[in-house]
Amino acid sequence: MPTDPILIVGTGALACLFAARLVRSGARVAMLGSWPEGLKALRTHGVRFEVEPGEVVHYPVRVIDGSQNCSPYGSAIVLVKSWQTRQAAKLLPACLASNGTALTLQNGLGNREALENTLGETRVALGTTTTGATLLGPGHVRPGGEGEIHLQARRSLQPLADWLALAGFSVHQAQDVESLVWGKLVINAAINPLTALLEVPNGALLKNEAARELMKATARETAAVAAARGIALPFDDPAAAAEEVARRTAPNYSSMLQDIRRGAPTEIDAICGAIASTAQEAGAAAPINRTLWRLVKAKVEEEAIIAAV
Repeated sequence: MPTDPILIVGTGALACLFAARLVRSGARVAMLGSWPEGLKALRTHGVRFEVEPGEVVHYPVRVIDGSQNCSPYGSAIVLVKSWQTRQAAKLLPACLASNGTALTLQNGLGNREALENTLGETRVALGTTTTGATLLGPGHVRPGGEGEIHLQARRSLQPLADWLALAGFSVHQAQDVESLVWGKLVINAAINPLTALLEVPNGALLKNEAARELMKATARETAAVAAARGIALPFDDPAAAAEEVARRTAPNYSSMLQDIRRGAPTEIDAICGAIASTAQEAGAAAPINRTLWRLVKAKVEEEAIIAAV
């Protein structure tokens, strides 16, 4: 295996999960972030990985809080929230080797483009993951349901793909990049907003008949927007795909619900908002996504009002 260290961009739930599993597999990992509490916890304890309730394993990582003390890394995995991508992209030129590759595994639309605007197309690769994780506190993560990682077929990604496979992730290569993005978007739009609004784990959507039907309808509507753009999805039945991910990640709380509970910005603009905008551009309709977009934004605003009282 290559011995070069891997840079994780982000300090949230998935960033901590990936860092812990890579370190456990023998990789050297650095984490680049801007969240003060998260950086402090990672410096003090490393990533705290909750194997089982009450059983926590600590995995040491190098912590980087800005590009001024960043070494050039050959591989970076970008796992910040979509609204943080542009800021992260500004730090990466000093942290990524001239022939290095930044792999985005983020939610929503526009992340690849934001990274390419700064790094250039050849230094950015696209991937998706349906792996779940819950952030229990700064630098403290609990794994959620096991998902899959799909990576853009590119030779420069092979060392990173090997490390991810060694870390126990289910890794696959794919030729159709847009299919990857929209396949994940279907799942995110179907699950994340509903779990955030209902404040339930992913699996609860399967037990509530009204929620389950709405989840399936959202998946189908998003698939229709993709079709209007001429994009083929990586699955034949979008509703069944959403149900399967909800089943595999049943105990997990979606990142959108975790964001709302922490009082942090959500990725709703890059998910349902982006789908609604894309539908309008393509001459299609996306009333469910548009409604979920507005409902989540209304919930975030209401939570802020309550917190301020």
